[in-house]
Amino acid sequence: MKISEIKDMSEPELNKKFRDLGDELLQLRVRKQTGQVEKPHLLKSIRRDRARVMTVLRGQKQSTN
Repeated sequence: MKISEIKDMSEPELNKKFRDLGDELLQLRVRKQTGQVEKPHLLKSIRRDRARVMTVLRGQKQSTN
């Protein structure tokens, strides 16, 4: 996911995306522990996407204050 796509989202959409990515990350971690992950690089990708979403959320909150 690109930062430009994230910046176009509203705050509720970003919060939902953050939660969804968290759920997906949790599921991947569980599957990794049981040895069922076929694409382990997705863990890193999802973590970075969550960080991007959080960065944009914090930026939006600071600009409104």
